[in-house]
Amino acid sequence: MKSRIIISVLVALVALMGNAQSPVIVNGPGKRQLDEYVNRVNPDEKYVYLTKGYLIVGSGTEQRGFECFTSNATGKNYADMVNAYKLAFGDSVNVYCMMIPTNGEFYSPTEAVEKGLIKSERPTIESLYGHLSDRVVAVDCYSVLSQHVSENICSHTDHHWLPLGAYYAAQAFARAAQVPFRDLSSYDEQVTHDFVGTMPRFSGYERLREAAEDFVYYVPKHVDYTTSQVVYTLDKSRRNVVSQTEQDSVKFFRHYKDGSGSAYLTFFGGDYNITHVTTSTKNGRRLMLVKDSFGNAIPGYLFYSFEEIFVVDSRYFTPNMKEFVKGNKITDILFCNNIVHACTPSISKGLMKYLDQ
Repeated sequence: MKSRIIISVLVALVALMGNAQSPVIVNGPGKRQLDEYVNRVNPDEKYVYLTKGYLIVGSGTEQRGFECFTSNATGKNYADMVNAYKLAFGDSVNVYCMMIPTNGEFYSPTEAVEKGLIKSERPTIESLYGHLSDRVVAVDCYSVLSQHVSENICSHTDHHWLPLGAYYAAQAFARAAQVPFRDLSSYDEQVTHDFVGTMPRFSGYERLREAAEDFVYYVPKHVDYTTSQVVYTLDKSRRNVVSQTEQDSVKFFRHYKDGSGSAYLTFFGGDYNITHVTTSTKNGRRLMLVKDSFGNAIPGYLFYSFEEIFVVDSRYFTPNMKEFVKGNKITDILFCNNIVHACTPSISKGLMKYLDQ
C-alpha cells in the first residue's frame, strides 16, 4: 500500500514539474469548418455604397460604416507562413492561427451581398484554415462572434471591433490553448464616451459622426502585471522601421478623454512597438501574440492565462524571430490577423522574413 502511495506522489511531482518547464502540447487541428451565419440583425436595412468601397448601413445614431471585403484570395500564402513557423519551432512551441472577421461580415444587408458589393469572409477563412498543417491549431473565433452579434462587439464608427468582441475571441483562444480564463466579473469596466473612430475619415462620409458610441474596455482585477516596450519610429511611408528605443516601462491601459477619436490606442498605445507583459500568473506558459491592430485588444484578457505575453505586430519587427522565441522561452505563438490583412501578400512575406533576418 505504501509503495503505491509513493509511486502516486512521484508521478504527481513529475507531472507538476513538467507543467512548469514545458508547454502543454495541444493535440488536434481544432475546428476548421465555421458555423454558418445569417444576418438577422439588420438584413433589410437601407444602405449607401460609396465608390471608395465602403458601405454605410442605417441612419442617425444607429449607422454603421465598414470597408467592403471583395478579395478572391484563398489564404494559402498566410497558411503556408504559419506552417513554416510550426516547422521551425517543432513540438517545443504550440502554434495557433485565429482569423478575425471584420465588421461587414456580420452587419451587411442582404441586398448588398446579393448585388456583390461585399463578399462573405467565411469561405476565405475556411479556405485558409484548410491549408493549415494538422500540427497548427486553428482557433474559430468566427462562430463565437456570430453568436454575439446583437451585443456591442463591433464598432459603428471605426474599422476595428470593440473590446467586447476581442473578449469573446480571447476566450475561444484560451479554450484552444487549455489555459485558465476569467469572465468579465474579474474586470473593471472603463468607458470613453462619444467615441468616433476612423470610418468617417476613411470613407469621407461625415454623417457617420452622428453614430458616436461608447468605447467600453475592461481592466483586469486581482492580478499583478508590469508592461514594458521597445518603441519603433517609422519612415514617411509608415512601412519601414528607422529607429527604436531601449526597452522601458509603460502603462498597458491608457485612458482617453470623452470624445477622443484615439480610444482604440487604449491598448499599449498602438502598433509601433514590441510590448512585453509579465504577470503574477505562474504556469510556465509564455505567449507571443503576432497581430495587426485588431489583436491589440486581445492580450489584456490573457493576464490570468499566461506568465508572460509578448505582443508583436506583423508589420514591424526587427529582431530575428528564432532567436527572439528561444531567448524569451516562448511556449505558445498565436497568429491573429484580421482576414483582410491575412489576404495581403506583404503580411505573409514580412512574417516569413522575420524567421531569418
